Amino acid sequence: MLLLLLSNCPALSQVPTSRQVPVSVASGEGPLAIGHAGSGFLTLFRPFNPLPPSSRQSIWQALARGADGVEVDVRLSQDSVAILYHDSQLQSMTTGTGCVSQTPARVLTQLHYRVRWPYRWFQPHEQVGRLDSLLAYLGERPTFPYLHLDLHEDDPCATDNPARDAALARQLHQLVQRYRVPPARVTIISRSPAMLRQLARLLPTVGLGLEVGEAAYPAAIAGLDGLPGVGAVVLHKNSFTPERLAQLHALGRQVVVFGGRSARAVGRVVAIGPDAYEVDNLRQLQRTLRRLYPAKRR
Repeated sequence: MLLLLLSNCPALSQVPTSRQVPVSVASGEGPLAIGHAGSGFLTLFRPFNPLPPSSRQSIWQALARGADGVEVDVRLSQDSVAILYHDSQLQSMTTGTGCVSQTPARVLTQLHYRVRWPYRWFQPHEQVGRLDSLLAYLGERPTFPYLHLDLHEDDPCATDNPARDAALARQLHQLVQRYRVPPARVTIISRSPAMLRQLARLLPTVGLGLEVGEAAYPAAIAGLDGLPGVGAVVLHKNSFTPERLAQLHALGRQVVVFGGRSARAVGRVVAIGPDAYEVDNLRQLQRTLRRLYPAKRR
């Protein structure tokens, strides 16, 4: 998927500067595109993508195709190391078994991705990666790409979630400092208000986003006043409407939308005008942007 910021949205000026999703550009220059989970999730059509989400090759491909940055999924290993992996169970996409949270990082990084036919014939046999390795790689580029860290805290194996959340927040703080990640280039997204409060204390200049499901939307919006450090709300495309966009802008928040690969789905979301859009199909998004911003997207 990709993240796209429509920078000419007037509501951007209403969001506290230190809490804007840090992908803004000058008015009229169009959106930035950020690869979600690298190049997206495994798909056969529109587009064909054989690369596992948040894998090294998936991230590299998104940047090579012109994305302005990447979104990656982050989980915490048994020994409190930030790992790039989407699911809670290892057997879903790797040669391992059990939960990420119950496996040491040295074991996780020896696991190879295992994908079903026909994807296995098109992707290299790479291993699960660490967030620190990604930060080192991105830091070597001439310009640090925009980076979204999507925290996955759901875990059927963990029993000490508050302690693990605190450990993950500390780990993110240490990594951002150690690798000198430009604060304006990173946004951390979570479904947990408690996690976002911790991050707001530890990383006051980094953008934060609250992901909200359809059923939780009314309560989450009512609780935004208790999350002054959160400058963005993340919604699925099916939960995104012009009315909700207006409501969240009135509350001083940006809106990030995810989901959709077809020309129709991408066109619909872009037409409503979110501040940010995460989409699986980079090339479709690029075609849409060339149509909307021909002078800037040649």
